[in-house]
Amino acid sequence: MKREKASELHTDDHKSSIFEMGLATQEAINQFKALMDQVDEPLRRTFKNVHQGYTVETLERFLKAREGNVSKAHKMLVDSLQWRLQNGIDDILAKPIIPANFYRGVRDSQLIGLSGYTREGLPVFAIGAGLSTFDKASIHYYLQSHIQINEYRDRVILPGATKRNGRYIGKCVKVLDMSGLKLSALNQIKLLTTISTVDDLNYPEKTITYYIVNVPYIFSACWKVVKPLLQERTKLKVRVLQGGGRDELLKIMDYSSLPHFCRRDGSGSGSGSSGFLSDDCYSLDHPFHQELYSYMKQLAGIDEPIGPAKQGSIHVEVPHEGEELHRTLESELMKLRTRKSLSGSLESQNQ
Repeated sequence: MKREKASELHTDDHKSSIFEMGLATQEAINQFKALMDQVDEPLRRTFKNVHQGYTVETLERFLKAREGNVSKAHKMLVDSLQWRLQNGIDDILAKPIIPANFYRGVRDSQLIGLSGYTREGLPVFAIGAGLSTFDKASIHYYLQSHIQINEYRDRVILPGATKRNGRYIGKCVKVLDMSGLKLSALNQIKLLTTISTVDDLNYPEKTITYYIVNVPYIFSACWKVVKPLLQERTKLKVRVLQGGGRDELLKIMDYSSLPHFCRRDGSGSGSGSSGFLSDDCYSLDHPFHQELYSYMKQLAGIDEPIGPAKQGSIHVEVPHEGEELHRTLESELMKLRTRKSLSGSLESQNQ
């Protein structure tokens, strides 16, 4: 028996090493599928919204998030499905944030949009990390909005891209604009770690690369704090580009798909060609957000909200795994802020 167990452990290690090279063994997938076949009906129903007909690819994502360990990946997926049931995630797209003028405030302070697609057909999401203020609503609205965009991406955008390209597309590219990043933005660290935790535990391996552009000095200081806390697989996806990243990004996408904040580098920069492609993709008036909002209102059976009443936000429970990350980040960033304050005091004394 001891020999068998040792052999099993060796096999598991081998599977893990194979997986780290990017190959999910068929045996691991089969084991995972067999475990998922045993879950009860409510979990199976919500799982359909997750896999969208691509079960194997979804199991591979969760396996990769747990370094190929089948039992850990199974626990992660089951926990995620239970989180979906407990928080009504399957119905979240039928709960638009209303009225529209309030939702516009959310959009204007939580900067994210779909700017286009790579030449391989992957959606390109632009994120205004430096200029997002998150000051127009409570944390619950921002979390609700973030999850709604995730669900719309997974249920509408990615299936649409798959159909257009004639092959499975299950991931996206994200371009993060650090313009305007200040230490004061660290006041939002709780919200940002909450969103990050929700993504890590429930939407793993949905982003193939994170491109960081327009990097100010303060980013370097923050990155030194954040980087050690990230998993190795996440670190490998991050690419910090020079300036607005225009030339590098044009290697994988056409100019029309470049986020507006990347078009300033080099010749031909500026607002781009006429039409919506040159517009600010963060805006509620951009076609992506108009289609998303119309989709949600249609599911909710709302043409126009009656009266000025504001709908309450959905309170989504956040897994406890994010609390330690939040505390660590808050502590490290407080040290950074203190050092900057001391440095400023010394400079003023020496003048």
